[in-house]
Amino acid sequence: MDRVLIIGAGAAGSVVAQKCAMDRETFQHITLASRRLVSCEKVAALCETPIEIAQVDADNVEETVALIAQVKPDLVINMALPYQDLPIMDACLATKTHYMDTANYEPRDVAKFEYHWQWAYHERFKEAGLTAILGCGFDPGCTNIYCAYAQQEGLFDEIEYIDIVDCNAGDHGKTFATNFNPEINLREVTQDGRYWKDGEWIEIPALSIRTMIDYPEVGPKMSYLIYHEEEESLVKHIKGLKQIRFWMTFGEEYIKHLDVFKSIGLIGLEPIKHKGMDIIPMEFLKDLLPVPSTLAEGYTGKTSIGVILRGTKDGQPVTKMIYNVCDHAETNKEVSAQAVSYTTGVPPVAGATMFFKGEWSGAGVFNVEQFPAKPFLEDVAKRGLPWHVIDVPTGKQDELFEVET
Repeated sequence: MDRVLIIGAGAAGSVVAQKCAMDRETFQHITLASRRLVSCEKVAALCETPIEIAQVDADNVEETVALIAQVKPDLVINMALPYQDLPIMDACLATKTHYMDTANYEPRDVAKFEYHWQWAYHERFKEAGLTAILGCGFDPGCTNIYCAYAQQEGLFDEIEYIDIVDCNAGDHGKTFATNFNPEINLREVTQDGRYWKDGEWIEIPALSIRTMIDYPEVGPKMSYLIYHEEEESLVKHIKGLKQIRFWMTFGEEYIKHLDVFKSIGLIGLEPIKHKGMDIIPMEFLKDLLPVPSTLAEGYTGKTSIGVILRGTKDGQPVTKMIYNVCDHAETNKEVSAQAVSYTTGVPPVAGATMFFKGEWSGAGVFNVEQFPAKPFLEDVAKRGLPWHVIDVPTGKQDELFEVET
């Protein structure tokens, strides 16, 4: 296996294409496809070795089927919008092609991040003898695999508490901007928060719980409890789990703008009339905001993302953190992308390598924590995302652990 079709030429899709083009021993044939051919042309110009490009409307199953039949990839890496996951999975089934993505499906008309739509494809992929790999970005993706590594390699006998912590301490110099697709980002952070505890999901008003978290190489930052999709799969696959939460940092200016957008209806998903035309406020706002792929130049600071795990080992309490730190300026030098795009785009390249080498295999639909963690982590580190395991000393994250949820 050595043929890959990447669908989606946005900021993260660009990183996937460029990193694949740096490893021709693994990826001997690379095709990048998008709705706009000009986007593919821009990415191809950045690649250090030649890639093929194509135009496709990923909402159109027949069109995607035709492209897959033409390219004949061994694996489709879906870097398109989450709305397009199911049509692309349908196209893969129709062409008997393996599938990978970095974010779970969500409907266009409601902010609902859940895996059940894709998990429902398990039997169809299994019967076809195909592999579908879900959530192979950073979070979800590396964060899931950090948890799996701790479980598989015996760092714990049981992992009881997981806090996934995501900090972007960078500065892009804009008044307001999102680091990935604005529509997806704003839908994600404005929906009600949710966490899992003692076997049940508990919902909270959006951004209503916050605390200070101490991030490696960044320091203490105010972090908000939100819902994120990897929680849904990790509760199925981590033994002994009692609670899982997801935290993300937002600056005061970001929160202020978000409050204004909400108060005047700009994040609405229902169509409204404007000069006799139906427009969706969220899509209108998206068009007003900077394109994420334009943020890289001049972006300073770092991302610090990982998991804080609490559990037991040999009858004793253990607390560890597994994390990565990524520098915006360094990723821009390498692939003309900011660190959020880089951390999303590198893992699927490592995941595709695992699949091509047979390290990850199976018929059906799988989340990444169901596969061997160690070979993936060794590979992704070589590709630019080194990871670290540290003990969390007593008192280090007390504010986080004392939050009542």
